[in-house]
Amino acid sequence: MLESTTAPTLRTGRCQCGDIAYEVAGAPYDPHLCSCRHEKRLSGGPAVLWVGFPKSTLAWTGLGGEPTWYATWPTLHRGFCPRCGSHLVSVDVDSDMVMVTGFSLDDLGGTDPVGHSFRGEAVEWMTVTLAPDPHAAQATST
Repeated sequence: MLESTTAPTLRTGRCQCGDIAYEVAGAPYDPHLCSCRHEKRLSGGPAVLWVGFPKSTLAWTGLGGEPTWYATWPTLHRGFCPRCGSHLVSVDVDSDMVMVTGFSLDDLGGTDPVGHSFRGEAVEWMTVTLAPDPHAAQATST
């Protein structure tokens, strides 16, 4: 079997003011909305779009370096720009993935949400149509 020599797709993202910028690589993993109480308070909105990438591919590239970190759980840390306040990433120390806020990415391709965490905590007026999960289609076609 030949190994692929193609480099993983590189994606870039940044905060509103541009001080904190990042790169991640690979295909978007588990794009989903989350309506938990933390997300609603942190974002000021009814949900946040999260998209996963391998944690090992995360690199901080902006002049501001790393974001300011805030722990919402003992093992879950969230990164914010200290200048403009943009919420950028969520890192669980026990996971190999880093979740980036979908709309901080420059390229939104492949990030349509396929799930909705804490949907029962979403505001009553929120209606969400989820994208088909490409992984679910593969599982049923085999």
